[in-house]
Amino acid sequence: MTLIALLLVLVMVVAAVTALLSRSHLTAVVSTSLLSLALTLLFVLLKAPDVAMTEGVVGAGLGSLILAMALSRLALNRGED
Repeated sequence: MTLIALLLVLVMVVAAVTALLSRSHLTAVVSTSLLSLALTLLFVLLKAPDVAMTEGVVGAGLGSLILAMALSRLALNRGED
């Protein structure tokens, strides 16, 4: 379990740095979604199913959906100029 947890933390750190340093909005959205998914899996490993479910629904689900919708609105607005 410890090795898997360390790998998940490494994935989260890489995803966070990628989201911060990327110039592409799509890369940032995918990176934050990956970060939320890895955090959800970490909560499952830590035997916190209630927190994992909340993070999965709110963080990985709704958060990713809202960011993707905002990204599509950016693309639509950019096309109108």
